[in-house]
This record gives sequence, C-alpha cells and structure tokens, in this order.
Amino acid sequence: MDFSSIIIILLGSTFGLILRIFIQNNFKKTIGFDIQNTSIVNFLSSFLLGLLVALNFTNNKILVLFYSGFLGCFSTFSSFIYQLFELFKKRKFLRLFYHYIEVIIFSFLFFYLGYFLIEFFLK
Repeated sequence: MDFSSIIIILLGSTFGLILRIFIQNNFKKTIGFDIQNTSIVNFLSSFLLGLLVALNFTNNKILVLFYSGFLGCFSTFSSFIYQLFELFKKRKFLRLFYHYIEVIIFSFLFFYLGYFLIEFFLK
C-alpha cells in the first residue's frame, strides 16, 4: 500500500467517523418500537454500500476512499455485536433475537434498495 492510499483511507475514515458520531448522538426513531442509533447507521451504511456496488467503480482510489475509508469507519459492526452481548448478559434473549434479525434483514433490504435504485435509474 502506498502513501497516497493511506491518506485516502484516513480522509474517508475521518468523514465516516464524524457522520457516525453525529447520527448516533442526534437521531432516535420510534415507529411502534425503538430503532437503535447504531441500527440507523448500519441501515444507512448498507444502503450506501448498495449504491456503490451498483455503480461498479473501477478507479482504485475511489474504492479505497469509500469502501475501506468511509464505510469501514462509518459502519458499526462492533457496536452491533456489543449491543447483542449486552442483551445476552441481561438474559434478554428474545430481544437479542429480534435485534439480530432486525439489523440483518433491514441491512440487506437497504443494501438491495440502494443497488436497485442505481440499476433502475442509471442503467
């Protein structure tokens, strides 16, 4: 990996981290049930990943900026695992199961939505 790739990853990850912290600190939605802030970030991250996959970039610098840099720091897989662990420790197994299914299914649906929108409107 060359020095320019490191700078690009740092740039992308900085913006990804800032956006993740902003969303986690400022958004909480209730639509019949609570949606965790980290879930919102995961859904948005999956949507953006779907968009990027559908755009099929061939420029390596853009891939490094968005995939490794921005989305790598923006997505919250470790926070998701920590939430599952906390539910496990509290013996809230049903909530753990629902939260796991919620994040996996909705993340996949948001990925597909992003992918579908690009495929539908640009190709």
